[in-house]
Amino acid sequence: MSELRVAIFTGNYNHIQDGVSLTLNRLVAYLEKQGVPVIVFGPTVDEPALDHEGEFVSVPSVPVPGRQEYRLTVGFPDSAQQRLYEFGPTLVHLATPDVLGFRAMRWAQQKQIQIVASYHTHFTSYLKYYNLELLEMLGWKYIDWFYSQCKHIYVPSPSIADELSKKDIEGGIRIWARGVDTELFNPDKRDKAWRRSKGFKEDDKVVTFVSRLVWEKNLQTFVDVANKLGDRIKPMIVGDGPAKKELQHMLPQAYFTDFITGDELARAYASSDIFLFPSETETFGNVTLEAMSSGLPAVVADAPGSKSLVESGINGYLAPSRGTSEFAKCVQKIAEDDELREKMGKTARQKALAYSWDNVNSKLLENYREALNEQPPSLKF
Repeated sequence: MSELRVAIFTGNYNHIQDGVSLTLNRLVAYLEKQGVPVIVFGPTVDEPALDHEGEFVSVPSVPVPGRQEYRLTVGFPDSAQQRLYEFGPTLVHLATPDVLGFRAMRWAQQKQIQIVASYHTHFTSYLKYYNLELLEMLGWKYIDWFYSQCKHIYVPSPSIADELSKKDIEGGIRIWARGVDTELFNPDKRDKAWRRSKGFKEDDKVVTFVSRLVWEKNLQTFVDVANKLGDRIKPMIVGDGPAKKELQHMLPQAYFTDFITGDELARAYASSDIFLFPSETETFGNVTLEAMSSGLPAVVADAPGSKSLVESGINGYLAPSRGTSEFAKCVQKIAEDDELREKMGKTARQKALAYSWDNVNSKLLENYREALNEQPPSLKF
């Protein structure tokens, strides 16, 4: 077997702190701990949000129109290709089907180097939030072609595997789940004094949303549900983003924490009572898992990603992604039944304990080694 040397190509590694960048940084740290050489290529900015793991080579990019915080790669310059050649990868991992991913794929095919990919973002599901539904069919055609060039496709949940299968994307799919720090995100972090300092009363039930504040997270449904709930059920929104000011206007009764991390984030989760996350664009639901690990029942969209974690009626509820009334009924039911809320929270915590990052990434490493032993896919047009 050849030595495993991994080159990762991604549209986000350090310029935004989100599920994709955090997952890839944890993977790189794990690979280096296992003695596997790894290098990462992607866009960046002058002041990145993350202190990245491992060697990172930046490539040219431009801001996404209307969404300046995101970047679109525009090429794979000779200097980056030279560094890739010097590194000598035996496996190329494509994390984003963008311009950089396409160019890296062609480079690997020319060198007959094995290619694998990971599916992190439901890009096509974002289109309706920007009135671009007509592009969805073309988007799926490209995604189908792109992933057909790869020996393995690593998806975060069985429900996403099923979703891709419906689009006839089936070959080489493997599960690469997400993990959670169960010591950090822990019910013991619940803090009554913290709740009081935020204006919550003893008998208030705090319903929390955690994410970047962008409309494709189905924020409108969260707003509509929050406005249906009684006075004793208080919304809390954790995060920041371009939709924040509009949300503050629409939900004057909500408490906004802004962007928080680490112990402060863990305290916010554990000091809540219910997690409400109607997003339908998730491929896994990192924040849902963090909430579950913190002992919260989760009310989430019955959509790929989240529904792999939440068992309706057991550790939370599933509701139609735009079903405001159904979401509100589920939240109300949990809020009004202390015994049910406690039982669901304990069950959620138990399920989260099975998701350790080392277990998750060790399985991916096994898949890497399996792919390395196989013949690279032939070029498909």
